[in-house]
Amino acid sequence: MCTAAERIAAFDWDGVARDLDARGSAMLQGLLRPEECRALAALYPDDTAFRSRVVMARHGFGRGEYKYFAYPLPETVAGLRTALYPRLAPIANGWNQAMRIDVRFPDGHAEFLARCHAAGQRRPTPLLLRYDADDYNCLHQDVYGEHVFPLQTAVLLSDPAADFTGGEFVMTEQRPRMQSRAEVVPLRQGDGVVFAVHHRPVQGTRGVYRVNLRHGVSRIRSGRRHTMGIIFHDAE
Repeated sequence: MCTAAERIAAFDWDGVARDLDARGSAMLQGLLRPEECRALAALYPDDTAFRSRVVMARHGFGRGEYKYFAYPLPETVAGLRTALYPRLAPIANGWNQAMRIDVRFPDGHAEFLARCHAAGQRRPTPLLLRYDADDYNCLHQDVYGEHVFPLQTAVLLSDPAADFTGGEFVMTEQRPRMQSRAEVVPLRQGDGVVFAVHHRPVQGTRGVYRVNLRHGVSRIRSGRRHTMGIIFHDAE
């Protein structure tokens, strides 16, 4: 049976890069097996696995809650973070070059984390989110500090065919002098979506310009939805 790292290696990464360039997001279908999803979702009540809990309504973030994992990360979470990063770093570097941003990202995630930690960004950012009926997540960006890796990944842990209804993953893109464009990503259990953290390059008639992106989750109509977020930079 394939490991998550083997599944990651098998994806069409040229196709992922094309989707990211075209839309700011790309699907990773079947990133996790159903049993892996259930095992991760089952961690939510165990506070020893996490460094903090956020109730969204208290901060105006929406409704629902999430918890940030503590170091050391669970094996599956750490493995995904380590295996996904080197596939995404060349895309991130290409984006920064196109947008004339001087920052370049190293090949390995450990080297990038060392950069974050040296700047005081030492708190882990992978998280587990839980939504119940009528919960939602407002459109937002996960920045957390000076050092930002421009791509992140979310994995749907619940089964939309059995566990919940509603709760679509939504992205909006704001181009200069244009109205916002929305996109819904149709995730199934175990699917991942790679997406832009805050902006991406777009080729225009006068050269490349930056567009601003936000992401969120629409209202849960029934049931419970668990999602895992993989953010590659750590927080202050």
